Formats: sequence, C-alpha cells, structure tokens
Amino acid sequence: MKAYESNAHYSSKVRECSNFAIREIKKVCKEVGPRPAGYEGEKKGQDYVEKLMAPIADEVKREKFTLSPKAFMSWVMIDGILALVAAIFGIICSIGFLPPAVETVLRVVSIVLVVLAVFFLLGEFLFYKPVLDPFFKKEESSNVICTRKAAGETKRRIIIGGHMDTAYEWRYTYLGGPKLVTTVVVSAVLGLLITLGLSIAGFFVESRTAEIVMIVLHAITIPALVSVMFFVNWKLPVDGAADDLTGVFASMATLLYLKMNDIRFENTEVVAVSMGAEEEGLRGSKAFAQAHGEEYKNDGVETVFVALDTLRDYDFMGIVTKDMTATVNLDKQACALMKKAAENADVPVNFTTTPLGSTDAAATQQGGIKSVAFTSMDPAPARYYHTRDDNVKVLEMKTLEDSLKIVLETVFLFDEQGLKDNY
Repeated sequence: MKAYESNAHYSSKVRECSNFAIREIKKVCKEVGPRPAGYEGEKKGQDYVEKLMAPIADEVKREKFTLSPKAFMSWVMIDGILALVAAIFGIICSIGFLPPAVETVLRVVSIVLVVLAVFFLLGEFLFYKPVLDPFFKKEESSNVICTRKAAGETKRRIIIGGHMDTAYEWRYTYLGGPKLVTTVVVSAVLGLLITLGLSIAGFFVESRTAEIVMIVLHAITIPALVSVMFFVNWKLPVDGAADDLTGVFASMATLLYLKMNDIRFENTEVVAVSMGAEEEGLRGSKAFAQAHGEEYKNDGVETVFVALDTLRDYDFMGIVTKDMTATVNLDKQACALMKKAAENADVPVNFTTTPLGSTDAAATQQGGIKSVAFTSMDPAPARYYHTRDDNVKVLEMKTLEDSLKIVLETVFLFDEQGLKDNY
C-alpha cells in the first residue's frame, strides 16, 4: 500500500500534520529560541520534543552524550591565526635583518603552523574528526528517540531524523550572501596554501628580488587571513527554523500521521529522532551510531536511516547520494528507496550531493547504519543559512508538505518492500 492510499482524505491529513510541524517550529522559536549544542537552549528544545511526543509515540527515550561546544567551528579562527602568524614570520625573514639561525627557526615554525592549519581544516571540516575537542570544555547534549512499534515481530526499522541544535551566525553570509561568503572562504584557503608554499620556498630563495616578491605575496594574503578569523559571530546563535526544526518536526509529523490515522505496521518499527549537536561536527549522530550501529547490524532487523535537513527551498529538493563534502557515499538502496517514494508522491526530486558540509546521514552511514539524506536548500548557500534570517519568516508550507509526503511514501514503501537495488 502506498501512503496516499492509506486514508480517503490523505491530502487534508498530510496538511494537518504539516500545520502541526509549522506550529511547533514557531513555538520552539518563540518559547525556546536559539539552541547552540551543549547549552541550555538545546536542552530546552529537546525537553519540548520529549514532552510533545510522549502521547504520540509508544516510547520516548533521551540518550545523553558529551561534546566540546565550539570546538568544531573554532578551526576557522584558529587556522586564520596560525596562517597569519606564519605569514608575518615569512615577511620578517624575507626582510633580511635576522641572524641566519633565527631566520631558519622562524621559517621552520612557519611551516609547522601552516601544516597544523591544514591538518585542522582536513580533520575538522573535511572528515569531521574531533581533533580540537580535547582543548575545549566538555558539555552535555542528547538525542531524543521516539518510537512507534510494530504490531507483531519487528523485522524492519526506519529511522527519520532532524537536528535540534542551531549554528552560530556566519557573519559574511548575513552581510553579503553567497557571493561574499564564497569570496571570503576561497580567499582564505588560497591564502593558507600560498603561505604554506612561501614558507617552504623561503629555504631556497637567494635573490633580493625574489625575497621582495615573497614579502608582497605574504602581504596580499594577510587581509584574507584576518577576515576569516571573524567568520563566525560567536555572540549570535540563530533560531534555526529551517535548519533544522523543519527536519525535526517533519520527522515527528510522520509519527503523528500514523498515530492519528491508527496505522501500525505489522513488522516495521518507525522511529523519529531529534538529534543534538549536528552543527558541532555531527556529534549527535556520531553518538547515535556508536550507541546503535552494532546493535542494528546484529539484531536481524533491516534498518535504514533518513536524515531530513533544511526543508525550505522547493526548487532544490534533493536526495543526497554523496555527503560530507562528497567524501561519503550514502547507501545506494536507501537512495533508490527515496527516489521511488518521491515518484509515488508525485513530487519532482533529483539526486544531489553535499558539496560543502554534511548531514547526519554521513555519520550514521560511517557508523554502519544504511543511510540517506533529503534536503531542500539552495546550496549557494541560501541567504538565510546560518544567519539570524533563519527564523519563522522563511518557512514554506508547500516545501514542508511535499517533503512530508515523500517521507511518508518512503516509510510505506520500506514497510512493503524493504531495501532493494531497484523498485
């Protein structure tokens, strides 16, 4: 049975559940506000979901984990500082008034600083590894797991999730949109690479002309390296209405639809998760995978995870096949499942990748749970992305409603056929 066949008034029922999602998003934004990972706002947001879902789900569990708030995005400022110091050392060395031994030490230190910066960039941003976490204070976050159990023996399990936490504002996205933020990022990365190259080249340059050229090149990189240090506005966590309360409450609306229409699958368990700490390097989904990855692989229950992230921009609806800056391949069968579900929902959706950044699906996939992500955001990025503009004014009912239809069709199709290469 397809989802749209499950109720004679399907469209109105989906609209009712979509209204529920929009209403709850507005309540959280008004009553809780910004929710940076590990702090009081996120805890209150998870408290809200836990209380809201108690009469809707059969079981609601809170799983706590620790993380180092601000460690993940701090690599940006740290890299800027390291590269800036390396550039200044390079200029001092090229001026030529230092004793040879001191100059050699400074050039070695410059290389070490830039190599560290590259390591942090690759470790934290590209691979989402907690390389800086040991240097930051630990706090507590949590995942809220809401389950609608199968009527009989559980043979399949589908998990749908969004994230409760919100980002700190990206200053340049707010000030200038995608063009400015792209310019700052590209300039900073080039500045980092140029600084590394010049730091190494300093050992081989002998002519005065070459040294002057190096001074000029170092000086050119300095504005980019300084600007990136102010990339994150640590004083302003955002509301995150689209990113990602839409994912959280579309997940919860899925359980609501099943509850209000008295639909309980015979052998399929449906789980909705409000993840914590996605904006802090996917720490919540990593904790979820660590807690359940082996369990799900060994309990004989076919399991799939569907991450919902930023359901706002209708023209950019996409099923993510490559996540974490296109370094993680999501499950092909899970992607095929959602593609067929979108066809059943009669909603035009294409396959896409996450060109920069990641969703919770990357972490769960790496943790051994077959995963797929569904997003609806302009990858430019959207002007509201990680800014104060991500408030209730950006919500789009049509996007949320059609996204919910796709999720419901995914659930019904998975119950009927499980994971397959083709549908």
